[in-house]
Amino acid sequence: MGRYLNSRAPFEVYKEIVRTRFFVDKSLLLEDILSAMEVDGQKYLCITRPRRFGKSIMASMIATFLGKAVDSKSLFEGLAIGGNENCKAHLNRHNVVYIDFSEVPRDCADYGQYIARIQDGLNNDLAKAYTDLSIDTAKAAWDILTDIFQEKGERFIFIMDEWDAIFHMSFVTQEDQEAYLLFLKSLLKGKAYVELAYMTGVLPIAKYSGGSELNMFLEYDMATKRKFSEYFGFSDSEVDKLFEIYQKGTEEPAITREELRIWYDGYCTAKGGRLYNPRSVVCALTDNELSNYWTSSGPYDEIFYYIRNNIQDVRDDIVLMVSGERVPIALLGYAVTGTELKTKNQIYSAMVVYGLLTYENKTVFIPNKELMDKFNELLLNNDSLGYVYSLARESERMLAATLAGDTDTMADILAFAHDTESPILSYNSETELAAVVNLVYLGARDRYRVEREDKAGKGYVDFIFYPEIKSADAVILELKVGSTPKRAIQQIKDKNYVLRLRGKLGETPKYTGRVLAVGISYNKRTKKHACKVEVW
Repeated sequence: MGRYLNSRAPFEVYKEIVRTRFFVDKSLLLEDILSAMEVDGQKYLCITRPRRFGKSIMASMIATFLGKAVDSKSLFEGLAIGGNENCKAHLNRHNVVYIDFSEVPRDCADYGQYIARIQDGLNNDLAKAYTDLSIDTAKAAWDILTDIFQEKGERFIFIMDEWDAIFHMSFVTQEDQEAYLLFLKSLLKGKAYVELAYMTGVLPIAKYSGGSELNMFLEYDMATKRKFSEYFGFSDSEVDKLFEIYQKGTEEPAITREELRIWYDGYCTAKGGRLYNPRSVVCALTDNELSNYWTSSGPYDEIFYYIRNNIQDVRDDIVLMVSGERVPIALLGYAVTGTELKTKNQIYSAMVVYGLLTYENKTVFIPNKELMDKFNELLLNNDSLGYVYSLARESERMLAATLAGDTDTMADILAFAHDTESPILSYNSETELAAVVNLVYLGARDRYRVEREDKAGKGYVDFIFYPEIKSADAVILELKVGSTPKRAIQQIKDKNYVLRLRGKLGETPKYTGRVLAVGISYNKRTKKHACKVEVW
């Protein structure tokens, strides 16, 4: 066994995952991959997903099942793939070259050091494994592999994790990136010794290999490709099972099933399903705590740079999305590098690729509370956002005025928002008014779960503010353009929206504080806002 050829490392990684309490069996991915390879003749596969969607775990699983390094029969006997006789014929029968491209040499300062570690390591592994061939390790890896195939007829499966890591390494130049693509081409393209090349990462190959370097790969992303959708991320039924395990094994469960959905669900697939962020779900259940497990660094920070600089009014769209609206987009899956983000479509496409937004029916939107909190943080804490920051900063004062029934202050803050120059404030419909209202209540999200267009009573209400502290005041808010706040409150009463907070007859109320009915209206003729607050 070597570092790259028939390495024991993927087995040890996957074995640890399988033994965890919140393991989800995705082993049937092997069935689809082997079918693609054997039946359809597709031996070059690239699957891209946002961070923390299980890509590395799946890569380790494939290497563990197919590779010769370790007898993994007992590991898979209890999994879904264990009953597939056709797949079992491939168990531990293949030479597997496993490369994690995110690993770098100690004190690495240039691309030469980085790629030499991989090339030299693979060559040494091959020399140790095929001592009878007198392998010259000074030769290129593809030449050595060709010689092995010619002499012994042996082929190799290549599992390459985080193939795109190099594009975010500070020491890598444009010329280095081109050299890297040529390295992959030389190693893989048109080679008889390649039995399967399985590559995974965040960034699509098409973005970097617009020519012929890696055009042999079939690419599968989450937003536009149906195939492999179910193997990355957690489905509702999978989270249901995890939640049962959590309830049985946790002394004082502090998380509800609905809260898991609100916090971590909402990523759309081309197949039409919704997925949960798997890492966040597992972390929440393990910690027995809902929290933001999504962290930003590197390219993610670059995306927010473009938001801050308001390319083609991106910030206005972000405000709409924070208010729960969707924004139309022509998805460009290949447009993901910071140096080339010049249009809204490119920026939003990059945000979909990185998992900051999700895509459905030619629109993008914020999928869940975990990501919503990241955008709220951006709007509240960065003064380079100009008017957006100024409005958001008023949100604490707006909430305080609402809880106190100070409708004059509420109207003054809304007037300030309206007088601020911005396309989103044109109030052509209640959508624009809702965006502004959401913005001036942004600070409330620290103390409330704010739901937009929530099903309540006999209809849909514009906003419900569910307090994190159950004894605190709850807020039901209805908007009207061209009407009155009194009429808005009457709608709240007529539709019986309070049932979402008080519960049905005989039920113990989940929220025990006051319920405030809030009506906000805008008169297009007078250009005035009016507000009304009633205690229910």
